[in-house]
Amino acid sequence: MMFASLIKNKKIALIESNMKIGEKIKVSGGAKCNITNQFVSYKNYLGDEEFTKDTLESFSNKDLLEFLNENEVYPKVNPKIVKGTYFCNSSSEVISMFEKLTTHTKKFMNTKVFDVEYDKHFKIKTNKQTIEAKKLIVASGGLSFESLGASSIAFDIAGKFGHTIEKTKPALVGFTVQKDQFWFKNLSGLSCLVETKVGDKTFEGSLLFAHKGCSGPVILNSSLYWQKGKMSIDFLPKKKLENFLKGNKKISSAFPLPKRFMIEFLNSISLEDKAVSSLNSEEKEKLKLLKNYEFAPAGTFGYTKAEVTSCGINTDEINHKTFESLKQEDLYFLGECLDITGELGGYNFQLYFAQGFVCSKSM
Repeated sequence: MMFASLIKNKKIALIESNMKIGEKIKVSGGAKCNITNQFVSYKNYLGDEEFTKDTLESFSNKDLLEFLNENEVYPKVNPKIVKGTYFCNSSSEVISMFEKLTTHTKKFMNTKVFDVEYDKHFKIKTNKQTIEAKKLIVASGGLSFESLGASSIAFDIAGKFGHTIEKTKPALVGFTVQKDQFWFKNLSGLSCLVETKVGDKTFEGSLLFAHKGCSGPVILNSSLYWQKGKMSIDFLPKKKLENFLKGNKKISSAFPLPKRFMIEFLNSISLEDKAVSSLNSEEKEKLKLLKNYEFAPAGTFGYTKAEVTSCGINTDEINHKTFESLKQEDLYFLGECLDITGELGGYNFQLYFAQGFVCSKSM
């Protein structure tokens, strides 16, 4: 849609599997569309750093905000979920903006693409008809949100034209847990501020305990970089454990954490809830887990709960300046189907807008 809104005086068709455009925009950011971030950097993305950096420099968060303001959309920073995130008043105003900006395009709604063939031009086979085109831009997303029309079609088309598809996985998604962390499930609905470490990445934010394991913004961001194996949680970020090991309060009351959490945590490490003044050195050592709780997630909640799909079409096979396929002339790939994925907090929308701008400029 970004591409279509910027290209005028050309014959453009939009093929959409839903009855209305922007169905994924509609549900984004709790229906308020977390559209960009104050602190956008290529470091907020998993994928080819140079590719990402070049794209973001071509169309920055400032450029996006100017574009939105020119079209009477005025996002504001709301750091409640993720620091620096810009939210719109509602997702519907972004969709309305695109409806106005794409009135010059032919729209094929409720139309599913099954196959694409090429013989001097593209033949796009759908459930309704075959559409012919000189150039084809595939921006159909990944495997997340099947209920909103997500499918493997972008990967199917890319594969057909010889592209390498890096094995996809659900990202920005909650973790399921192994037996040692089943106590997480007893805390379903409870949230607390934590710091997580995954590889060389550190995130601070809200963790939400769930009936399957754990979720919340800090876990969703962690999932992007998790590659099986262990990660760690600091339940007392920016706080020293020693400061809470004084006085006669019981352990569950001495720490600035929900008592319900502390009771489950103590049970999980087989430690009696008693006065902190009575703790011996071995028991104090056990409590250090509050600062560095290591665990290996069993897996994730899957594509149905994932915000995005990570990995995808290998970007070494995409022209960085145009997004044209290096395998097939006049074939372009944009968005979530490419092997570049951003963190939670407006980073993905920023990248997709920038990709649309770069691609349209090359035309």
